[in-house]
Amino acid sequence: MSTLRRFLHSRAAGLRAERGSATAEYAVATMAAVGFAGLLVVILRGNEVRGILTDLVRDALTL
Repeated sequence: MSTLRRFLHSRAAGLRAERGSATAEYAVATMAAVGFAGLLVVILRGNEVRGILTDLVRDALTL
C-alpha cells in the first residue's frame, strides 16, 4: 500500500471514530448557555440589581 493511500485510510478511520463528537460538543455548549441564562435570570430578578440597572439607564438618558 502506498504511503498516500495509508495516510488517507488512517484519516478516514479517524474521522469515522469522531463522527458524533461535534454533536456532543454542541450539546455541552448549549447546556452551558442555558445554565448561564438561568443564572442571569436569577440575578436580574433581584430588586437590588433591578434598581442598579434602572439608575444606570436613567443616568445615561439624562445627560
